[in-house]
Amino acid sequence: MAKPVLLVTRKLPDAIEARAAEEFDARLNPGDEPWHLDGAEIARRAAEARAEGILAAAGDALGAACIRALPDSVRIIATFSVGYDHIDLAAARERGIVVTNTPEVLSFATAECAFTLMLMAARRAGEGERLVRSGQWKGWAPTQLLGVTLERKRLGILGFGRIGRELAGMARALSMEIHYRDVRRLPDLEDGAIWHDSDAGFLGAIDVLSMHVPGGEGTRKWLNAERLRMMRKGAIVVNTGRGSSVDDEALIAALRSGHIRAAGLDVYDGEPRVNPGYLGLENVVLLPHLGSATEETRQAMGERCLENLGAVLLRGEAPPRAVR
Repeated sequence: MAKPVLLVTRKLPDAIEARAAEEFDARLNPGDEPWHLDGAEIARRAAEARAEGILAAAGDALGAACIRALPDSVRIIATFSVGYDHIDLAAARERGIVVTNTPEVLSFATAECAFTLMLMAARRAGEGERLVRSGQWKGWAPTQLLGVTLERKRLGILGFGRIGRELAGMARALSMEIHYRDVRRLPDLEDGAIWHDSDAGFLGAIDVLSMHVPGGEGTRKWLNAERLRMMRKGAIVVNTGRGSSVDDEALIAALRSGHIRAAGLDVYDGEPRVNPGYLGLENVVLLPHLGSATEETRQAMGERCLENLGAVLLRGEAPPRAVR
């Protein structure tokens, strides 16, 4: 019996590609060619291969036009990510295509990344690293690159989901006071964290803001000029959630004025494009979307994708991690 054809849009960890090739007729992208950025090209390749499944990833152009152009053979799109705002779910439902993701395996790694950015921004680590590499460092000095400690500071977590709660656990080791903003209070999960029912109360209470909200129109440019003004002078902003949730021009202005001390960013609106206003600022740490980039996490993400695909394409079952 012929194996189901699986179109893989990105280069994946070797062990995942090997398993995909064993279980499916996998059409891989070994050179990580950027055709995944063109929805028409995704649809063309799926039609050419008569693909029954697509193993996609964050940033793939799986909008409504792409999904409507997919061949009737496609039954499932498995995204190598927790987020799925790059997929038009309504269009997928219209076509009867199941969409799955990879929750529960990247929370700690992404929280580690947020924690790293928080420390780097507070202690001016990016500036220091650049100083040493440039050959301009003249040795230790009493007032050189003075940052701020995070010990006993107030951490505000926007979006108290799995990642936010993992970050809270790490921050407690620094004796930070945890505040959070979410659509509702989560008393069973707080562990001493303080819930805020308004943006003004939340932002005005904290020294560090870490953003962990999903994409979409509901959170687009949530951190705008008005909300930045609600924050304390000298506060720090960290974003490992979605780049679209930050108004870049407003944050750049706040960083230039000194109202916001520093920022640490791992995600960007329209990435891989980065607003050029960030590039000349010393008080910004910029990472290339490393949130889940550990060997262990990416392996686990791939395994979940293959479990979802196997359920639908090999066993005719409902996938364990369908997007609702």
